[in-house]
Amino acid sequence: MRITGAVLERSGAEAPFARSRPFTVGDLELDAPGAGELLVRIEAAGVCHSDLSVVDGNRSRPTPMLLGHEAAGVVEVVGDDVTDVTVGDRVVMTFLPRCGECDGCRANGRLPCVPGTAANNAGTLVGGGIRLHRTAGDGAEQPVHHHLGVSAFATHAVVSRTSVVPVDPDVPAEIAALLGCAVLTGGGAVLNAGRPAPGDTVIVVGLGGVGMAALLVAIALGHQVIGIDAVDAKLALARELGAAEALSPADAADRGIRAPVVIEAAGAARAFETALALTAPGGTTVTVGLPSPDARASVSPLQLTAEARTIVGSYLGSAVPSRDIPRYVDLWRAGRLPLERLVSSRIRLDDLDAAMDRLAAGGELRQLITFDPATPLERNPS
Repeated sequence: MRITGAVLERSGAEAPFARSRPFTVGDLELDAPGAGELLVRIEAAGVCHSDLSVVDGNRSRPTPMLLGHEAAGVVEVVGDDVTDVTVGDRVVMTFLPRCGECDGCRANGRLPCVPGTAANNAGTLVGGGIRLHRTAGDGAEQPVHHHLGVSAFATHAVVSRTSVVPVDPDVPAEIAALLGCAVLTGGGAVLNAGRPAPGDTVIVVGLGGVGMAALLVAIALGHQVIGIDAVDAKLALARELGAAEALSPADAADRGIRAPVVIEAAGAARAFETALALTAPGGTTVTVGLPSPDARASVSPLQLTAEARTIVGSYLGSAVPSRDIPRYVDLWRAGRLPLERLVSSRIRLDDLDAAMDRLAAGGELRQLITFDPATPLERNPS
């Protein structure tokens, strides 16, 4: 079938991307779903730093590639061997398929799926192969790689059944989309990796989409939360959302604040060092951000030993999506997890170049591409 999508033509384009324009929005051909796969009509897709990291070259991926990995949509076609999802179901799309059988999948979320990771790195679906194609300038058919098994910056996607989690119709598409990455990653850093005890204070360093999701989940679980960021507007929003305090890194250091669980969600070496410095003796530092591959941070082994510190790396929030997403939905239904506050802008598919610039500048939480014509497509100043 013919679809419309935003294809990243090259990685490592020069900023500003609104000028270098690494994306091409146009028609592509999408194969029918194979065995174990689904055709999904995309309703909403979030713009995440993991997309930006491919655009700016910090993550090596094959191109051309149709980006987008945080999304929700409605199932339109069910492939052979899929028996637990039906046409019309709304699904959350997650960026790490799970085979359920490898050593990674047997680690209860602590490790990524081995074949899922291999497929993501190769730009294919976990079942093998590429379902996206377009006509090149010379008239030949050209494959277009998948991004993290999803490729949601398009009107439709073919995905593995293992890349989606069904949700009930009462969960709006925008909320469902956020569950697939921001909430799984940030919330899981608290719920699965940090595991604060009742009464523990949680510090979140880096209040982007993932960090603010971690803050919201920690508050929903009953913890006092301190937000740390260098952007005043994000500190103000953190206070509105219920943070006990919201401080700049310098102010937090001057006051000598410490907490037993500290989440680093900025994806930068300096933020990781800040998170370490804010962790109390005996505490746990959870790093969930994805910095540049060549980033390096300074750690004192003596301090780790003498203060009985723990550092935990958490990929995708150490999540098992089918287990964790229903829990976040329950918190949202109960009014304890206001995920709609994470949406900072609603944009069009052809605004992606500029959206990447805004994301890189640090002024956005989640920009959502919405494909429902009934949904207003304007910037949201909140």
